[in-house]
Amino acid sequence: MPIKTKTEKQKITYWKALVKEIIDSTDINTSEPDEVIQQRKATLEADPEEWFKYYFPRYAFAPPAQFQKDAACRVLNNTEWYEVRIWSRELAKSTRTMMEVLYLILVGHRHTEIAADGTISEVVLKKRYVLLISNSEDNAIRLLMPYKANLEHNKRIIQDYGLQETNGNWQMGEFTTQQGVAFRAIGAGQSPRGARNEEARPDILLFDDVDTDADCLNPEIIARKWHWIEEAAIGTRSVSQPTTIIFCGNRIATDCCIERASKLADHVEKVNIRDEQGHSTWPEKNTELAIDRVLAQKSYAAQQKEYFNNPMTEGSVFKEMAYKPARPLGEYRMLVCYTDPSYKATNDYKATVLVGRWREEYHVIKCFLAQTTTAELINWHYQIMDLVKGYNCYFYIEEVFMQDVIMKEISDAGKRSGRIIPIKGDNRKKPDKFTRIESLLDPLHRNGQLYLNEEEQNNPHMERLAEQFMLFAPRSRGHDDGPDAVEGAVWKIGDMLGRGTGIVTFGRTDRENRW
Repeated sequence: MPIKTKTEKQKITYWKALVKEIIDSTDINTSEPDEVIQQRKATLEADPEEWFKYYFPRYAFAPPAQFQKDAACRVLNNTEWYEVRIWSRELAKSTRTMMEVLYLILVGHRHTEIAADGTISEVVLKKRYVLLISNSEDNAIRLLMPYKANLEHNKRIIQDYGLQETNGNWQMGEFTTQQGVAFRAIGAGQSPRGARNEEARPDILLFDDVDTDADCLNPEIIARKWHWIEEAAIGTRSVSQPTTIIFCGNRIATDCCIERASKLADHVEKVNIRDEQGHSTWPEKNTELAIDRVLAQKSYAAQQKEYFNNPMTEGSVFKEMAYKPARPLGEYRMLVCYTDPSYKATNDYKATVLVGRWREEYHVIKCFLAQTTTAELINWHYQIMDLVKGYNCYFYIEEVFMQDVIMKEISDAGKRSGRIIPIKGDNRKKPDKFTRIESLLDPLHRNGQLYLNEEEQNNPHMERLAEQFMLFAPRSRGHDDGPDAVEGAVWKIGDMLGRGTGIVTFGRTDRENRW
């Protein structure tokens, strides 16, 4: 008997757990009369969400989000359809797709047909051949296993739709049900030619996780893979047979198969773990607290790629940030606290930085960088006021379209606390963000004149700032509010020293702590 590999053992373990979960969760009343079964089927088939809930209680344990229900309606109501689902991790893209596919093979599309003589009739069209493609054959088989396990062991499906398993063609990566529906799993690049189920060609083409991080580093590999997808995989479909094509995956690179499919699909839907207002897109399953905990365990770059469909690669400007301890505040020739309020509906980061000029160097002494409220941003300023108390410091905030609203909130907070924040709006007409950050900060960084405070290196806010710097690149979709605030502070220091502008002070004035 051949020795099983580690991968084979893992498959067996996964299969056994899968089967047990399905059997345990699909209890039935074996003495139900046929009329009860038929009535239940009719009721559930008229409401696909209830159908999912009854036949797949293990998967449909949380109420569906609206975007998931809308997606199911599109797939189940269009016999010919091409959809790309760029859904974040933890949004059940593969699971929801599986339930929809099993609905299409067991229940089918109901649609109206008009005959040549004008006769109108309702027709039920059931799909006959499912081809599942992933980045490798092993991964495709793993993704097909829940389909096979449910058809083989789901007691509710068997009771209502009959036995599905056949004695002959019933392998892990390829099988055909007793009703004549074929399933096949293949890896990208494998030959799908001649894929037929009797006279039927594949009429459901599922592409799940076809992209890999390694492949996306090489444009030639992506080009070859996409060529295979278009000509070989999608080429297996029939011209005359209505076909459903679904791509499931994350946008892990600016050029990937998901991105290319998006340009051709009937519908493209990108859903992140949180919406533009920062709220969970599936609160019925993913609470804010749970999301916070998971994101806290990952780097900024990993968060963006896996949960926000925003692929991040190493920046082309700041490869590594430099650190050194901050000087005593009195040694700095000038201190500027600069804020980028990011008052937009794109879930950007608010950023407040304290930057000091020491000799020819610029030190980021303190940084606050987070997706938070204006109230918290105001609190950051009070913390910096406490830090620089008795020393000369300018406070500036970048002017945005909501400038008056923000300044009023800052003013109101000052009146309530009795501590006025001496802040001014920066009305500089700023050029392109990438150009000004690169042109001002990159030379300082390369020449050893820009440092982050070493004593703050493990502070999450300073860590985010370093990450945003190192991911900074032209045309990047990554957040750059931290580097933007640093650029504002450095520019202000240079501008004021060049003009010999006086210093705004509050609290104690110590001549020894002047420039």
